Amino acid sequence: MEELLKTNDPVLISFVEALLGEAGVYYMLLDQNMSIMEGSLGFLPRRVLVASDDLEKARQILIEAELGHELKPSAGDQG
Repeated sequence: MEELLKTNDPVLISFVEALLGEAGVYYMLLDQNMSIMEGSLGFLPRRVLVASDDLEKARQILIEAELGHELKPSAGDQG
């Protein structure tokens, strides 16, 4: 699994989940239960992970939805 994005914006997470689900891209949402420890303040980011094989497809879906600025930089973008 590869990290697609990290955010503490619940609306963005919901939108990304809808986009990926509609496209049939399997994803995992991590750290969603950390709100218990933080007192539901929303300052700990949640991570959206996708299978390595689906990473480029998922990135393209978010870019087409004008969410490219939310993506974790890819290995090709760093440097």
